[in-house]
Amino acid sequence: MSNQTETVTESPAEVVRGLYDALSKNDVPGVLAKLAPEVIVDEPTQLPYGGVHQGREVFVQSILGAMMGYANVAITAAEVFEGPADTVVGRLTGTLTAHTTGEEFPLTMVEIHQVEDGTVRKIDVYTKNPHELAAFYARAEAAGTR
Repeated sequence: MSNQTETVTESPAEVVRGLYDALSKNDVPGVLAKLAPEVIVDEPTQLPYGGVHQGREVFVQSILGAMMGYANVAITAAEVFEGPADTVVGRLTGTLTAHTTGEEFPLTMVEIHQVEDGTVRKIDVYTKNPHELAAFYARAEAAGTR
């Protein structure tokens, strides 16, 4: 008998699928488990939470907190494509619904993930229409300050 336990390693695509599954369920601990402690997330600068963010907690507070602070996020589809050298491309579609106005906004994002040692180390985020998304957030915020 062996006392060794086998370690099952997820493929990079499985790691990103797990991240998207946790996001779709608003499972913050599940999201954190898939991110490296010093994850770097680069969001379009036009967005209220745009720019480069580093660290899991910063991701949750600055990005998820801002997105969910303005709107309910419903992910309707997540596609994952494994690329070379631990690179994974993800395509997310969904709907944002503003808390203040009820306005719905169709969301399409493409993300390039760098996965190492079973966690996401870096995410480059691209939205189909960042200026329109920023305008949606501005309308949602303005309605909340009346």
